[in-house]
Amino acid sequence: MEKPKKLRVALLSSPGLGHLIPVIELGKCLVADHGFEATVFVLPLQASRAEAEIIKSAMTPKLLDIVELPPPDLSASGLCQDAAMTMRLVVMMREARPAFRSALEAMEAWPDVLIVDMFGAEYLCIGDELGIPKYVFVPSNAWFLALFIYSPALDKEVKGEYVDRTEPLEIPGCKPLRPEDVVDAMLDRSDQQYHEYVQGAGKILTGDGILLNAWEDLQAETLSALRNEEFLGRVVNGPVYTAGPLTRPVRPAGLGKELLEWLDKQPSESVMFVSFGSGGTMSAEQQVELAWGLELSQQRFIWVLRQPTVKALDGSFFDVGKGDAGDEVLSFLPSGFTAHTRGIGFILPSWASQVEILSHPSVGGFLSHCGWNSTLESIVNGVPMIAWPLYAEQRLNATLLTEEIGVAVRPKVLPSKKIVGREEIEKLVRTIMVEKEGHTLRDRVRDLKSSAQKAMARGGSSYESLCKMKEDCQMRIRQIKKAH
Repeated sequence: MEKPKKLRVALLSSPGLGHLIPVIELGKCLVADHGFEATVFVLPLQASRAEAEIIKSAMTPKLLDIVELPPPDLSASGLCQDAAMTMRLVVMMREARPAFRSALEAMEAWPDVLIVDMFGAEYLCIGDELGIPKYVFVPSNAWFLALFIYSPALDKEVKGEYVDRTEPLEIPGCKPLRPEDVVDAMLDRSDQQYHEYVQGAGKILTGDGILLNAWEDLQAETLSALRNEEFLGRVVNGPVYTAGPLTRPVRPAGLGKELLEWLDKQPSESVMFVSFGSGGTMSAEQQVELAWGLELSQQRFIWVLRQPTVKALDGSFFDVGKGDAGDEVLSFLPSGFTAHTRGIGFILPSWASQVEILSHPSVGGFLSHCGWNSTLESIVNGVPMIAWPLYAEQRLNATLLTEEIGVAVRPKVLPSKKIVGREEIEKLVRTIMVEKEGHTLRDRVRDLKSSAQKAMARGGSSYESLCKMKEDCQMRIRQIKKAH
């Protein structure tokens, strides 16, 4: 008897590790657990060490084909030099569409399914042209998705700037959103990126469904709201499938020899890991306060350090992994800091193997910018967090982690609004590492770690959700063929 033909899926990732990693992991999951053949199309930010390592590790063992698209020429796009990160991503994806079409045409056989990440919603029309089902992958959580797809309704309902409101923003069936927690694109309604954001919300609804990097037990109420007929009838056209947590696997040789030896010498759960993702930066003044806060806490730490910036909190996003020389980065620390913390602290210039660090038994806390990738990596390794949101949707994530999921503490005032002083940083670190509240958070995050493992295992909620997506996809293929 002839074996059924495997479905060929083309996945498209927009630039940045926050999109590249989960798109690659989704592709690997579809191949290994659900019988697809997958090609991932990547639009790299830069020829960076971080991206190169992610792509290389994805090809060993070779589950996927990876096609790197040429970087688009933005000279004629009219994009300002200091354009916001979201706007730059939107324009890069728009300008890369011809290259993606050419890459599809160069494939040995057309794909049967198209999955684009949320910045590639404009590519869904290519699925229509090819006569194949098309889906959008949102590499974030259900609350973010609810806000995103409800934004056209909010655009009509709310007058004036969202951030000037005193009342929370209401989203049907979801936790109300504080105005200060809106995503960056909603901070200024006169900015072009706001209009792109609202239009993008409409575009992702033209797909046959939405895949989400979350799992049922993590956000049961919000997922229920998204699937409610009231929400569904007015906003969401296709099903919402949970596919997460999709995180990069730990590589045994991922840590450098010196760092591994240092970690192996530390007591269990005694090290605070400090990192602001691939793009996060802070002012020189805030960096000094953070340094003294870490020293005052008297806790062991690993700090991924990069040059401070005064321009934007996402100042490293488009230079990810390029890094600075170690001595140059150290010059931005307060005088005497490295001497006072010798043996207690470990400084890593610019970039680190984050998953490998979080998975080490000595690590017991994570001071994080709350990017969704980093959040999931912390949860699946059972590590509680200090939420330090900087940009994009990170303020929303920080509120979710502290007030709903219960795996983090945070400063009293947003770090993007006010310098967080060394005494408050000391208290936050000690809360996670030694206080009773930290033990409560650790118990909660361990429960979620177990829940996440069950979701991804055969028979788990995310496994079954992707099985359902495959069934729906096959049915949609039959419908399209019948219609033609």
